[in-house]
Order: sequence, then C-alpha cells, then structure tokens
Amino acid sequence: MNLAQSAQAYRRNAVLSASPGQLILMLFDGALRFMNTAVSGFDEKHPVRRNETIHNNLVKTQAILSELRGSLDLEKGGEFAERMSTLYSFMRTQLRQANLQKDPAPIRVVIELLGAIRQSWAEMLLQNPNSSPESISSAA
Repeated sequence: MNLAQSAQAYRRNAVLSASPGQLILMLFDGALRFMNTAVSGFDEKHPVRRNETIHNNLVKTQAILSELRGSLDLEKGGEFAERMSTLYSFMRTQLRQANLQKDPAPIRVVIELLGAIRQSWAEMLLQNPNSSPESISSAA
C-alpha cells in the first residue's frame, strides 16, 4: 500500500468511526479548506488553472453547505434551525457571486462566518462529545 492509499484509508476510517457531531465538524473543516484553496487560486497566473481552482473549490464548498443545510431538522430545531438554514443559503449565494464575478471578497465573508460557527461547534463538542446535530437543534 502506497502513501496515498494509506492516507485515503485513514480518512475513510476517521469518517466511519466519527460521531454525528464530529462529522459536522469535518464538513466545516472541508468547506474552510476548499474556500482557502479557492482564495489562493486568485494568485494563479495561468487563467485556466486560476478559474478551475476557484470554480472547483467553490462548487465543493457549496455542496457541503447544501449538505449542512439538508441535515437541519426544521421541525425539531425550530427557530435555530431556520436561522441556520437561512445563513447557509446566504453563504451559498455569496459563493455563487464570488464564482461568477471572480471576486475573493464574498469568499472571505463566508470564511469568517463559517469559521466562527466551526469554532463554536468544536467548543460544544469538547464540552459534550456525545452531542448530535439532532440534540443540538432540539435543545435550541
């Protein structure tokens, strides 16, 4: 098994053994990583690579935001879940604008917002490692 296969197996096992709360944290981390890669794509001099880097990473981030939004239980989560749904939609709109206009400013807005949510989520998991998205949204 080569190094790339080992890394892939490690990531697969990490996902399979993660709690629901940890999976959400992984989604936040992935979205932040993709957005940072998109922002660094603006430094690329070759126009095709530049546009591909920006576009591909923003599309991946939008898919994660869709998954996060889809994981919300609007019935049990009440107002909290509704606000998070609206916030995820706002973030997706910002990323669409950034992609169409090739402007890093909206990406930075989303990085800041999602980074704050990610930090809060990580702190919550440290305080209550067995938390699940359902228990968080129904408690709010």
